[in-house]
Amino acid sequence: MGGGFRVLHLVRPFLSILPEVQSADRRVPFREKVIYTVISLFIFLVCSQLPLYGIHSTTGADPFYWMRVILASSRGTVMELGITPIVTSGMVIQLLAGSKIIEVDNSVREDRALLNGAQKLLGILIAVGQAVAYVVSGMYGSVNQLGVGNAILIIVQLCFAGLIVICLDELLQKGYGLGSGISLFIATNICENIIWKAFSPTTINTGRGAEFEGAVIALFHLLISRADKVRALREAFYRQNLPNVTNLLATVLIFLVVIYFQGFRVVLPVRSKNARGQQGSYPIKLFYTSNMPIILQSALVSNLYFISQLLYRRFSGNFLVNLLGKWKESEYSGGQYMPVGGLVYYMTAPTSLGDVAANPFHALFYIVFMLSACALFSKTWIEVSGSSARDVAKQLKEQQMVMPGHRESNLQKELNRYIPTAAAFGGMCIGALTVLADFMGAIGSGTGILLAVTIIYQYFETFEKEKATELGFFGL
Repeated sequence: MGGGFRVLHLVRPFLSILPEVQSADRRVPFREKVIYTVISLFIFLVCSQLPLYGIHSTTGADPFYWMRVILASSRGTVMELGITPIVTSGMVIQLLAGSKIIEVDNSVREDRALLNGAQKLLGILIAVGQAVAYVVSGMYGSVNQLGVGNAILIIVQLCFAGLIVICLDELLQKGYGLGSGISLFIATNICENIIWKAFSPTTINTGRGAEFEGAVIALFHLLISRADKVRALREAFYRQNLPNVTNLLATVLIFLVVIYFQGFRVVLPVRSKNARGQQGSYPIKLFYTSNMPIILQSALVSNLYFISQLLYRRFSGNFLVNLLGKWKESEYSGGQYMPVGGLVYYMTAPTSLGDVAANPFHALFYIVFMLSACALFSKTWIEVSGSSARDVAKQLKEQQMVMPGHRESNLQKELNRYIPTAAAFGGMCIGALTVLADFMGAIGSGTGILLAVTIIYQYFETFEKEKATELGFFGL
């Protein structure tokens, strides 16, 4: 018993009061899983539309504008925090356990329960902290305007929504549903955004008369209402500051490319030591770490944006603050602050190919930064999350699997030829796809599309597996 165990034992008194979903005591049939998943999604969508009670205003710049995509949150609603509390607490706990600051023995049931409890407790604390920070910093109007009663009410609503998300995520992961709540909510949020930008019927007055926001609706509207059809088409395909048809096509293209890349894998043959002639295979995918590098990279960048924005508002004359980033209010995105200089500006994607041609250095810096950050995060993530060559070799040994033609001691060496490369190169490919999507102006940003596609693909795989196990009994 090292000193590390005592850290986890601090959680023990809280375990009885933390809300918990009981593990499924039977095999949940596939149809039931689908129903549970749909219900969870419905609850999430309702919360995303439910406005917070007691807020004064949500006008002005939104400092979390960049993080909304990954964190599945909606401004001014009960889901303001989205999945931030779970994601953050999950990452912190993974890092602590991976770097052995907290010692966890995964084979002991109590340890797993304590770790789970610690993650939940941290999630709730983060939700409370963020809710308080939001209200105090005046995101909903100043505290004097709101009054203490309303301020407390808002904090309670946000914390309660955070709890609901944590419970829904646990419900799905404990075997009642498919996949995890986190990925489900992210994918839904992004797809909703893409569909809205394609088919939104809202009109926006840009000074050239009312225009429809949705790209597809605008295409038909322009074709019907304009006399000059060629110019109408050009307008629909290339209009600035509103979603256009080119953006929509870019989105579809990136979707297809990512699905194509999902299939790339190296399959290593393995066979069981005990059961004679039982051949198996261990696939190593090109996207070995899936969408983790992108989530980590976006979390890093959005936190930098947030800090830089706050600093720039207070000390805009300071040389170091300006070096980090200069911000300016953009007239198109409703009072949203956009980076126009400094390090942060170079970490932001150029908005179009024209922008790339105008500032080649900016584009180059952004490409290099994205590729290296994704590759780096991908490599560190394997170590932290327990999917490195050493861990996989250990797992295969525990399952009594060997690689034909290789001695047992060579297993790790053999895996080492593929896994770190797959992780780094896969991370770079994900970075490159994000860059491509951003340059082409795909709807919902490169990050968003990539997350959505990888998550939907994982769901598709789970679906196939579940179907196979259900039908396997009837020999179909």
